[in-house]
Amino acid sequence: MMDLLWLLAKDAFWSAIPAVGFAMIFNVPPRLLKYCAMGGALAHSLRTLLIHSGVPIEWATLAAATTVGFVCVYWARRLLVPRPVFSVASIIPMIPGSFAFKAMISIVELNINGFSLTLLESALENGLKALFIVAALSFGLAIPSLVVYRNRPIV
Repeated sequence: MMDLLWLLAKDAFWSAIPAVGFAMIFNVPPRLLKYCAMGGALAHSLRTLLIHSGVPIEWATLAAATTVGFVCVYWARRLLVPRPVFSVASIIPMIPGSFAFKAMISIVELNINGFSLTLLESALENGLKALFIVAALSFGLAIPSLVVYRNRPIV
């Protein structure tokens, strides 16, 4: 149990850094950076906890992005700022860079070395995993807005 708590604490710390860095690149006001850090830490730690519990990474990403989306809707209403200020920076630590990289390396090796069933399987598996994770991030950020703002007039 202590190992899991230590893992989640390390995960929260290291995932808050890219969230704040991304927020700083897009000129988020300094007083709001702590919320971006908390959002990134919450999202990645929740995903890690779910993966540790046996949930596939795609579903864990969807659950974490949806949870952070709801938290960011609350912060946006409370602090009177647009929701994407927090939500977009909060999901950045969950971008599937390693899966996309492995898929691209497999595709390049297919081109260099010729066809191999293992390379094709690796490219497809990692590419689809990256695609589904990115889709989970998109849907996870969209769901809270659809639920919370559904009675809002369009015009």
